[in-house]
Amino acid sequence: YVTLNLVSSLFFLAGIGLLYGKTGTLNMADLALKLSIADNSILINTSAVLFFVAFSIKSAVFPFFFWLPASYHTPPVAITALFAGLLTKVGVYAMIRFYTLFFVQDKLFWHPLFLWIGGFTMVVGVLTAASQYDMRKILSFHIISQIGYMIMGLGIFTAAGIAGAIFYMAHNIIAKTNTFLVAGLINRVTGSYDLKSIGGLYKVRPWLAILFIIPAFGLAGIPPLSGFFGKLILISAGFSAGEYVISFVALAVGLFTLFSMVKIWNEAFWKARPENSEPFEGENEKLPLSMVLPVVFLGLLTLTMGVAVKPILDFAMDASAQLLSPGPYIEAVLGSDYQSQ
Repeated sequence: YVTLNLVSSLFFLAGIGLLYGKTGTLNMADLALKLSIADNSILINTSAVLFFVAFSIKSAVFPFFFWLPASYHTPPVAITALFAGLLTKVGVYAMIRFYTLFFVQDKLFWHPLFLWIGGFTMVVGVLTAASQYDMRKILSFHIISQIGYMIMGLGIFTAAGIAGAIFYMAHNIIAKTNTFLVAGLINRVTGSYDLKSIGGLYKVRPWLAILFIIPAFGLAGIPPLSGFFGKLILISAGFSAGEYVISFVALAVGLFTLFSMVKIWNEAFWKARPENSEPFEGENEKLPLSMVLPVVFLGLLTLTMGVAVKPILDFAMDASAQLLSPGPYIEAVLGSDYQSQ
């Protein structure tokens, strides 16, 4: 993880150097203004490619995702939950910010590329997750898959597409963190993350099954949970923009996500405990409130985002409008310098 992030930081610094050499500034508003009238698109695209590689590594999109499933299943699950919720989303945020503010000159190249990258990221992540039996690895590969939905919204590049990416990012931060925390509770009870060696948890901890269902079905896009509305916005934006292939891919990936979540629920909770297995390590242990309350709180947030979707979507639409029309932002930063130009 550290090595790959150092590599991505080198690409990032190289992109900054080229951009500064061309424009003489690193102020983002000033960059947006100067690049909008720049006549040397080759050098601009060179910087854009370097930033794309840097952010792609950090957000684990295809084909730069290999570091994530090789590292995320190894730390304590509380650390993994924090990483899963935040770190890759920082890369996606930076990508959305850069490619809506000042790398907007070559849309015929970047937007199809984002759609292809988003589609491959979704498909590779979800298919690989379906073949795993370690809960942490399943959830790690699904991080990759769900990043693809956010990149899809950037590739669509309409107000609804960007708003869908923002809404889906907020949903995913909450739901993905929660699934890892629930996996940690399952490990606390059973002593294992391996789905083949556990089972029958529904009889032992029925409330734990419910706590898992909420974020898991949210990730799969089951109504009325927040993931349903995030996917609905993105897929509707795709159809409205005429991007039918990526929209159908997103629908199919949602079905495979549901398969993986049901697989975890069935293997961990519903199936009978393996024959001749020892009693679970924490079968009779009372789980501390400090471990349960965060799961309950995040589950309630997922439900709230689904029930009170309109104000959150309105906020995402406002953010999208500002991203696609950066004039007021540039004017607020540059003031009289912007008005004079």
